[in-house]
Amino acid sequence: MPRQLLPALRGLLTPRTADLPSAPAAVETKDLHVGNAYVSMSYAGTSSVWGLPGRADGWDMERVIVEGYERSIWTFKSVEAISKHPSTLPVQIGRGGDERRFDETLEDHPLLRLLNGQANPLETGDVFKKRLSAQFLLSKKGVFVEKTYSRGGVLTRLDLLPPDRVQPIPDDRNGDYIKHFEFTDYSGQVRELLPKHVIWLRDPHPTDPFSGVTPLEAAGLSVDLDVKARTYNISFIDNDGRPGGIVGIDLDGVDPKEVDRIQRRLVPGAHAAGQLTLVGTGPGGVSYVDTSARPREMAYETLAATSKGEILAAFGVPESIVGNASERTYANADREEWTFWDHTELPHLNILASAFDAELPDDWKLRFDTSRVQALEFPRRQEREEARKEWEAGLISIDEYRKVAGRPLFNVPQSRALWISPQKAPVPANDADAVALGLGPDPALDPGAPLPPGDPLQAGGNDDSAVAAVAEARAIEPGQDAASAVAAARGQGPLELPAGSAGSAADAVADARADVGGPATGDAAADLAKARATTEQAQPGDAAADVAAARSRLESKALQPDDGFEVTDADFDALAQAVGSAVQGLLRRQEGVILARLRAPKLRKGTRYWEPENDTDTRGGDADLDQDRVVSPARWSDELAAALAPILQEAAAATARRTSQALTGAGVVPPAAYAAALVTAAYAGEAITGFLAELADELRAAQQDASDITDLERAVVEFYTRTEKALVARLAEACAVATVNGAADAAAESAGPAVVRTWITRKDDRVRPAHKALHGKTLPAGTPYAINGFSLRYPGDPFAPIGLTVNCRCRLHYDTDPKD
Repeated sequence: MPRQLLPALRGLLTPRTADLPSAPAAVETKDLHVGNAYVSMSYAGTSSVWGLPGRADGWDMERVIVEGYERSIWTFKSVEAISKHPSTLPVQIGRGGDERRFDETLEDHPLLRLLNGQANPLETGDVFKKRLSAQFLLSKKGVFVEKTYSRGGVLTRLDLLPPDRVQPIPDDRNGDYIKHFEFTDYSGQVRELLPKHVIWLRDPHPTDPFSGVTPLEAAGLSVDLDVKARTYNISFIDNDGRPGGIVGIDLDGVDPKEVDRIQRRLVPGAHAAGQLTLVGTGPGGVSYVDTSARPREMAYETLAATSKGEILAAFGVPESIVGNASERTYANADREEWTFWDHTELPHLNILASAFDAELPDDWKLRFDTSRVQALEFPRRQEREEARKEWEAGLISIDEYRKVAGRPLFNVPQSRALWISPQKAPVPANDADAVALGLGPDPALDPGAPLPPGDPLQAGGNDDSAVAAVAEARAIEPGQDAASAVAAARGQGPLELPAGSAGSAADAVADARADVGGPATGDAAADLAKARATTEQAQPGDAAADVAAARSRLESKALQPDDGFEVTDADFDALAQAVGSAVQGLLRRQEGVILARLRAPKLRKGTRYWEPENDTDTRGGDADLDQDRVVSPARWSDELAAALAPILQEAAAATARRTSQALTGAGVVPPAAYAAALVTAAYAGEAITGFLAELADELRAAQQDASDITDLERAVVEFYTRTEKALVARLAEACAVATVNGAADAAAESAGPAVVRTWITRKDDRVRPAHKALHGKTLPAGTPYAINGFSLRYPGDPFAPIGLTVNCRCRLHYDTDPKD
């Protein structure tokens, strides 16, 4: 449209708003004429019912593009640097999570198809997003996006409207900001657009809701100065034929034609610059003038550098982002890139993305996916590096570092403790951790101390329960010492201690040395020679025979019913009951969630189970329901593992502590005991995955005959009714056997090489033949049992084939003194 027609068109549009009650009768125009085409001070135009002037009406978008964007290299590079990221980053829709990742995302939505695919027949989503970003940076009036819907109410296309051809019409009667938008197309036709069909996006003005702000307002003088300085410099080069120097001579008597030829040497143009020129000076005169350098050229360099810095600062783009990273270290360049993303790009992307949230439910958001932007890792890398240094200095725990690094916590005493350098001595976080780390007394050994709350081994009502075992341990006479207990366990008499008052360890050592007396010189050497002679006289093969005899005794050892230590049936039953309750509760909630998902509109959309809301609702289809999205096996697998982990860890710690106390006298819980609980919880999660895979197959088969969603709901209910009880019993028994046996075996292995263990079955009809063959077999702690070509570390070993562990109820008996 010719520029002459713009005032006339503006005049035609003015009467629509001139009738507003609050509009001023006279039009006052105050223009700031300082050579800056981008600072609009025009107060003429529309006034809203709040009395705010239409500041954006005087913004000449065409001149901004021609002179401010296309002819200024730094404006162009700034807009390109900011707008290229919205064009290359995909958008995603989700909810929950943090600023980088959603907990849950939508895979199919009209906005995703338009912004990541084809926005309209002319533009792809990437081109649309780049133009949207560029207009947002250059237009004071803002960006206008027209939305087109299908008859069924589905968003089908997005179109960018030229900002200078759209006029917002305020609503002076209903109290709404906008009554409608008027768009003048290229043929001169004016269309009225309802507010619900237009996205009006602008960088908000501090006082005027009808106007935006653009960096070009602040950088207008610098842009104008930069363009004019370059234009002046080019014109000067084109029009100035200034030579490098002038020699003046006496031209008296010189032919006029020769003088003309000399004068033509001063023809302007870049091709003549820098040459020496002869001119006449009068009779007898000779002179020389140097014209090769002037301060004006030096001033242009300063002017260009100043304008560049001001333009880049207005847009918030460091110079390294537009291609010049010279005179910067790698750290400074990384810092500048992060600053650009944190202070310029991310706020820009958030404003663009928030404009489309009106198309989404309340708890869903649209944003650009920046999870792969390396520049945003800069502060997180620094934070992790500082956390590593603090951990090495013993200022934070392993769990605290893993929280900073965004990794799951171990949540065991070793990871909660502070490890003080340089010896890496642990500082426990609480009394319970001190006991687990071997740095404090076990509360179970104090007659007045209560059992730890929630201990799964405290339940039981017979003599084999944990309560009875603790009561028996507390009934031991206080005068009995550790030496007597070990001697009694080994079948020896109690050790006789020297009479007298009890003293310190140093006194006992001094007394022992005094009793021995000072040996004569050479006694040690004689004893050593005698020992060597005895060794040399031994017959070869004796050691091998002794080792073979010891191994045969281990394999054929007969257990005494009152020797050593073994877990009881009550230990398994208490833990199985706790696990069964947790699994059953999760399955009940899981069933309810799956039934609700069957009714969820977003999962039924496009399928034959969609229930139309009206006669024009076209969101249905012929496809089957996606049963994998309904059951979501990965989610439930992680949730069950997280629910069982603390239960199994607590039981593993209690079992390992009792085992270690019985074998060594110190209730220490090795880290391997917690590992057995965590592995068992993970395998329980995998069992839920298989269970839900069966449910998905059931739904797939049910859809062949289902007439509506009620049939699928009935299939889900019947599946849980049929399989839930057996799954709960199987998981409860498997978790209890694997956790209790794994924790006890870890404690026995850490007790030392003298511990042996014997496989014990329940001796009933449920025992499998492979385990019957292992009954009574004794091996050193840490040596796996071999059966049918496989190795079992302990009954219920989760790393063994399932055919050797499922429904297993065996246990191990531990002893420290094997006898024939």
